[in-house]
Amino acid sequence: MRMLHLALKDLLQIFRDWKSFLFLLIMPMLFTLVFGFAFGGLGGTEENDSRLLVSIIDNDQQFISQVLIGLLEKSPDIRPVALESTTQADIETMVTDDELAAAIIIPAGYSETLTAGEKIRLTTILKEETTGGITAQNGIQTALNRLLAALQAAEFSASVQHQTTPFENKTQRQAFFKQSMELALTKWEQPAFTVIATQPGTPTDQTESENAFTHSSPGMMVQFAIAGLIGAAEVLVLERKSGALQRLLTTAISKTEILMGHFLAMFLMIFSQFAVLILFAQLFLNVPYFSAPLATLLITVTTSLFAASMGLLIGTLAKTPEQTVVYSLIPMFILSGLGGAWVPLEFTSKTFQTIGHLTPVAWAMDGFQNIILRGLGLPSVLLPAAVLLGFAAACFGMATWRFKVTQV
Repeated sequence: MRMLHLALKDLLQIFRDWKSFLFLLIMPMLFTLVFGFAFGGLGGTEENDSRLLVSIIDNDQQFISQVLIGLLEKSPDIRPVALESTTQADIETMVTDDELAAAIIIPAGYSETLTAGEKIRLTTILKEETTGGITAQNGIQTALNRLLAALQAAEFSASVQHQTTPFENKTQRQAFFKQSMELALTKWEQPAFTVIATQPGTPTDQTESENAFTHSSPGMMVQFAIAGLIGAAEVLVLERKSGALQRLLTTAISKTEILMGHFLAMFLMIFSQFAVLILFAQLFLNVPYFSAPLATLLITVTTSLFAASMGLLIGTLAKTPEQTVVYSLIPMFILSGLGGAWVPLEFTSKTFQTIGHLTPVAWAMDGFQNIILRGLGLPSVLLPAAVLLGFAAACFGMATWRFKVTQV
């Protein structure tokens, strides 16, 4: 009971300072929005579409060319754009100046020639020596391969149908051909089954990955949990400097209860911070923390335990309030940078990912993103939660060893 009274006293002292509210809630919300919009916001709009711009000049204006344009529009790598200027010279200048990654000119008679079973080439303008040019070329080739495969399937279907029930006229055959081709394209987009090969840290749900807040929300939440330790650790330092801890020892409270009281206050503070920020992200940013509530609760509790243990260690190490700021902010920047709170670790090298997973932040990010980005459940957070508990135990053990009640 004395431990609870000490924890309540710490919480009242922490929240009495307006800077605590700033670090615990306002700053993480603000940085979540800033990082989220910087990396694409909610996704899906033209303004934050990061695909390479490719101009298309359709001199055919027939069914096959329109199908090709539709396939290019669905490409994850390139985005077709319509331009007022349609001269090849102007297009070549724009590609040279890197205003466009590439341009495609569909010749007149393209649809008729392909339907007749003959070959016809597109005119493509790009810089083959650049990464953008190579990416655009791959995107264009992928769309062409799908078009030709659907065309062959439609031709085969039309031939089989004609042998079974001959078409009455050319119009009827063309209608069947179009229907068969659309069906082939639909089946291509919606296969009966899909094999997905993934590596740890690789998003498997493209829809979720388009919401950039699925990274910035847990990243800023974990980062500012560490930043918020400044005020909590400072309470312990000030009690040592003022002699309050010495006076506490003259009462019935033990050293263990003093330590646990401060730890409990830090844990409740951080857990409450996480709860508010998770609710904010779920309701206003469409981050699906509640898709697996038990998993979210587990990773939140274990991350809070680690942060509270780290705060307790900082409180026992620091000798002045100024040192609590240094001991909190320096680890915050180092752990956040290495642990992938700012940039997803899957975008970095294997070596950097290995180094990053020596930090607790990387495991907290793995746990949260397994839920909100990869759509996984409770089993996916068991390992990150266990690692976080290990970090928490290590920090708590060192804090216990360093704990002093003598006046500084």
